[in-house]
Amino acid sequence: MTEKTIVVTANAPAAIGTYSQAVRSGSTVYVSGQIPLHPESMALVGDAFSDQCERVFSNLQAVAEAAGGSLTDVVKMTIYLTDLGNFAAVNEIMARFFSEPYPARAAVEVSALPKGAQIEVDAIMTLDG
Repeated sequence: MTEKTIVVTANAPAAIGTYSQAVRSGSTVYVSGQIPLHPESMALVGDAFSDQCERVFSNLQAVAEAAGGSLTDVVKMTIYLTDLGNFAAVNEIMARFFSEPYPARAAVEVSALPKGAQIEVDAIMTLDG
């Protein structure tokens, strides 16, 4: 059986349910969905989509670093949006956090997200060793 290591950081929102921020199994890290909660207050960062999107990627970055990597180690992401009309804004903001080669990605529209968030992103990372 492959050993699992739980990844925890105070620099991203604490889990608000029965899950971990991330789990490392071998060289693969599975990052739970990040919503735009401020890590200290655990409150949504605001109503503006751009603010929520930036916070989600900041939270994702914090978990990636706590796992011993960075966003360059992300190989796959799924982006959940309550309005696909925000897709262009996601691309613009994502370009501030990622550079080529970009990870594989899917984006889907959903009817609702936890805490009334407009965006959630989960990821899979691969790390050396």
